[in-house]
Amino acid sequence: MLRDVLYFLQHLLQVDCVEQGVNATITEHEVTASDHQAPEPDWVSWSNEQLLTLPMSQLGVTLEGAFLSAQIQQLYAELAARQLLFRPHVWLSNEWFTPDGVPGIAVPFYLAHPRLAKLELDQMLEVEGGTPDWCMRILRHEAGHALENAYRLRRLRRRQQVFGRSSEPYPKYYRPRPYSRSFVRHLDVWYAQSHPDEDFAETFAVWLTPDSTWADRYKGWPVLKKLQYVEGLMQGLAAVPPKVVTREEIDPLPDLQKTLREHYARKRAHYGIERPSFYDPDLKRLFSDAPAHAAHLSAATFLNRFRKEVRRKVAAWTGEYQYTIDQVLEDMIQRCRQLHLRLPLAEEQAKLDFTILLTVHTMTYLRSGRHQVAL
Repeated sequence: MLRDVLYFLQHLLQVDCVEQGVNATITEHEVTASDHQAPEPDWVSWSNEQLLTLPMSQLGVTLEGAFLSAQIQQLYAELAARQLLFRPHVWLSNEWFTPDGVPGIAVPFYLAHPRLAKLELDQMLEVEGGTPDWCMRILRHEAGHALENAYRLRRLRRRQQVFGRSSEPYPKYYRPRPYSRSFVRHLDVWYAQSHPDEDFAETFAVWLTPDSTWADRYKGWPVLKKLQYVEGLMQGLAAVPPKVVTREEIDPLPDLQKTLREHYARKRAHYGIERPSFYDPDLKRLFSDAPAHAAHLSAATFLNRFRKEVRRKVAAWTGEYQYTIDQVLEDMIQRCRQLHLRLPLAEEQAKLDFTILLTVHTMTYLRSGRHQVAL
């Protein structure tokens, strides 16, 4: 055991950081083939390597699939239920975004077809917005940005007092404060904390969500004043036509000439994701993919069983937030699943050895600055 500890500590000084990659399994609730009534494009049967050579402009997908069209119509229904006349226009692009000054929303191309969603999963280890609930959360958030553009709300003095000035520069990274009560909790990684505009969009999204109990959930929190401000502001905009009505589309999919390979190379570089494979040597020392252990418990299942326990222990030893530790733990669990690793030794011994391993990699994570979140 001491030899293993020394090995891990030595390894700590040598390993480089990689960014977070979280797997999201495609399920029947996500983008499915039944969404598409039109003839399938030729690239549906292509391998990933073939598909990556295709320019994005030649994908030929649209918003007409049942998945995206249903989510967009739900967003419009939610806005109508609040007596808001505003309806953001939506188009396909390379990612989620709302351009400055444009009252519309760009959604990522991979949500338009299940084959593209699977490619996204393979390349990025998750499909952002790939389930109805997740997609609606993001759409409500982006609708907050688009609505601010449509009514020029960022110019309002009170809006600036409540949320801050939009002119503040966006950080490349931000360090979330998980226990802050000055921000709503809507999207992952405490996104509202990254910039005043994101704070507004997140607050709007919580307010817009049907059957939201935000008044009770955030009772006594400083953020409640933000929600109350948004509610009053939206009541004042009820039945008011938008001031900005342009249908401009920025970077629409047919205009994007780079190949999917170029797109993903750039995207992984931005988020620092080149696969969390630097865990592999340590995980393979602890677990095994040998045929002799094929009937044993999978390492991913084993780690999920005591995930909370090991997270608490490592938090106590390192003094770090459990959410930070969970980022490392999630990466390692996903690598165990992808490598088909199984338990080759007694569970108690494996639990002890893995706790040491996770402690070391959490320290690596902190020293590298990896717990900052990329925008």
